[in-house]
Amino acid sequence: MAFRTLSLFAAVLLLAACETPSDQTGTASGQGAAGKSSSVDRGSTGTTATTPKRPLSTILTVDVGDRVFFEFDKYSLKAKARQTLERQATFLKNNAGVKVVLQGHADERGTREYNLALGERRANSAKDYLVALGINPNRITIISYGKERPAVAGSNEAAWSQNRRAVTVISEGAGS
Repeated sequence: MAFRTLSLFAAVLLLAACETPSDQTGTASGQGAAGKSSSVDRGSTGTTATTPKRPLSTILTVDVGDRVFFEFDKYSLKAKARQTLERQATFLKNNAGVKVVLQGHADERGTREYNLALGERRANSAKDYLVALGINPNRITIISYGKERPAVAGSNEAAWSQNRRAVTVISEGAGS
């Protein structure tokens, strides 16, 4: 028990030591010493923020949206999927050093081989749309996992609809 407590304390101290101190002292209104709002340009999606810098992968997942969904046995993009990919294209344009992997997935129905091919078509569909929006195709790699990596366990439409997807994951450049 004492070792666990000591380990937790050491981890907290290590995290605190890694924190970068601010150059300015802030006010309750979020303004720095010079009276100007601080902004985060890293991973900017067109908004000014007064929060600390977050990893690009978090910005992609939480703010932009990292996945698009498909209908059963389809790989065409619906309007909502296109909107998400448009936000991803803006994110990628604002973060030119970032490369991504588009992961194609399918639900559990169908053979392994069929679902691998369907996952690849879904990833390619998302990639083609990003390329059409001006993203260099050399920044995008695709991979299919078919039905091998479900997001939601279950054998019902609610689970299947969450597993028919293409997920964008940062592969390089997250530290830039």
